[in-house]
Parts: sequence; C-alpha cells; structure tokens
Amino acid sequence: MQLAPGEMLSEQDLARRFGVSRSPVREALIKLSEAGLVRVLPQRGTQVVKISRAGVENARFIREAVETAVVREAALKASPSMLAELNASLTRQRRAQRSKSTEDFLALDEEFHRLLAEAAGRLAAWEMIEDVKPQMDRVRFLDMTQATPRHVVVAQHEIIVGAIRDGNPSAAQKAMQEHLSEILRSLPEMQVQHPDLFEPEPTTLSAALSA
Repeated sequence: MQLAPGEMLSEQDLARRFGVSRSPVREALIKLSEAGLVRVLPQRGTQVVKISRAGVENARFIREAVETAVVREAALKASPSMLAELNASLTRQRRAQRSKSTEDFLALDEEFHRLLAEAAGRLAAWEMIEDVKPQMDRVRFLDMTQATPRHVVVAQHEIIVGAIRDGNPSAAQKAMQEHLSEILRSLPEMQVQHPDLFEPEPTTLSAALSA
C-alpha cells in the first residue's frame, strides 16, 4: 500500500528510489505481474492493479479450504514443542497490539499461520497460500488499520490454539472459518471508504438490461 492501487510506476524512478539498477526492478515487476499486483500497459508503463473484490473473495475462499484442513490436522498432530511455539507467537502478538507498525503486526500474523501449517506437517500448504494471499494483503492492511482491531485478531488466534491444544479438530476448523470470514465483513466497508482503490464492480447482463 506504499504504492497506491492505480499508480503508474517507472522502472527508472523505482531504480533510483531503491538505489539499484533497472534490471532487478524489471525482474521484481515481472514477479508482481505474475502475482496479479501490477499490469504492463504498452507504451504507457506499469500500473499498480486496483483491488479486485472478486479476487479477494476468491483468495479467501482458497485460504479457508486449505487452512481449515491445516488446523484439523494440527489438532491431531501438534507436538508439545509446536504448541509452545504457537503460544510464544501469541505472546509476541499481544506485545505488538499497541505497536504503531501495521507491517510488524501483519508479519506476526503471517508467522502464526505458517506455524499452524508446520504444526500440521503441511508447510507445502502454506507455500500454496502464499501464492494467492497477495490479493488479500492490501485489504488486510486497510482492515487492520481501520476495521478489525488487533485485539480481535489475537483473540481469534487464541481460540484456534486452544482448540488445537485440546485436540479438538472440529472446534479448530470452526475457529479458523470464523477468523478468515472477518475480511468478508469488513470488505464492503473498505470498498465504500476507498472507492478509488478498488476495481469497478462488473455490470451484469441482467442489470444492464433493466437499466
């Protein structure tokens, strides 16, 4: 979100900003294009893609399918050492609740979800999530600063760990579903508050005919 959705990017300006040659900038833009975060406009340059509500919802759907399966297995497999790591992660999150840095708190959030995959013995699942979650990350940044208080996120994480500690896969799955549904509640509000950051909603055929 330091580069706003819709902003035009220049390889030369980015190279100057980061103190590197244009070659690594070009490679980075290719990776960002593959992740669906920028698009190349012939003869115009590279543009930061605006947030797609459908893209965010699809990414969340995939995360729920994968991460509910992950926590079910974590509830059955988590070792005492992994539970200790999850509890240590919760402690770091509690300490960071009042930090001014949203980036730092989101990094701890990602650490927690990665630890869940490790506890389940499914790190490959987290690697797959990393491919789709960029569509959610920008909204999560807005959400974390405006809609969902950090203490709510930490409380939801505590419930997930509690279910894993109790060896209750159904409760762990339910808690994860509730946690990942948070973005669905805040997404419409974010879209209203920041219409310039979102792609326009596509007009359906039925809506066009009734207009």
